[in-house]
Amino acid sequence: MAPFTRFRDFWPYYLQEHARRGTRIMHYAGTGLVVTIGITTLVTGRWALATALPVAGYGFAWLSHRLIEHNRPATFRYPLWSLRADFVMSYRLVTGHMARDLARAGVRSDGSIDPARRLSP
Repeated sequence: MAPFTRFRDFWPYYLQEHARRGTRIMHYAGTGLVVTIGITTLVTGRWALATALPVAGYGFAWLSHRLIEHNRPATFRYPLWSLRADFVMSYRLVTGHMARDLARAGVRSDGSIDPARRLSP
């Protein structure tokens, strides 16, 4: 498969790379922490806090891929779309759309992926 050229094509692949619930939970935690640190930095003017942003965001994500999902984070190949997708994934969870998005991407409730719908980078 050729590299993704549109986010809408990347999104199902991203969801498949985050098929296991624990991986998504770790990403939600990291994204939430990034937002909290970012707001705190802006409100307090303590700019040194911003140095914790990559650790918070990537730390949770990369740990979950290593220990839970057992795959290579999409960040390495698609850094900007992965960052965007982290925020989209959190938004879709909060708005109640994640289950539908996962089903459309071929991700089953047990964290497996429908082999006929499996995407690769």
